[in-house]
Amino acid sequence: MTGKILAGFIVVFSLIFGAAVYYMQVYHYYDEVKANGSNDVTLLSLTSGAPEPILYEGFQAIDAESSPIRYRACFTTSMSIPMLTETYELYTKQDPAPRNAPYWFDCFDSKAIGADIEAGRALVFTSQHNLYYGIDRVVAITDDGRGYIWHEINDCGDKAYDGTPLGENCPEREGN
Repeated sequence: MTGKILAGFIVVFSLIFGAAVYYMQVYHYYDEVKANGSNDVTLLSLTSGAPEPILYEGFQAIDAESSPIRYRACFTTSMSIPMLTETYELYTKQDPAPRNAPYWFDCFDSKAIGADIEAGRALVFTSQHNLYYGIDRVVAITDDGRGYIWHEINDCGDKAYDGTPLGENCPEREGN
């Protein structure tokens, strides 16, 4: 009888623990990012090398302090792709790919965004290099003006996080 009670306790505890972990990962750590209306969406200028705000509407974003790569945002812009490519820096890392967003943040469908990038229906621009060490903010904009923002691990981040030597092209890490 004691074994059945102990087994039941383990099962109930496991279910409660699993539900708590799921809630923490999908809901708890994310916060809505309030739009400021002026510089929520920036792209790196080809002439100045600095992030510049672009025209946008319908901005929605989420972020979490638990990881530098949890930021996701969606918006629309009236700016054309030809104008954007003449003015702003394209993101040069091979195969930039958005990471999955929580299912409840339904404007950000990483599979559809990735398919648009792969098919050439969307271009990926640099918003900011090394927003956090080894993390770039990138912006994908589709032909029809839908835009998506996420954080991408850059080459220095890949090296820093897997332990390989950083090389000359990587900036010094703060605190070293």
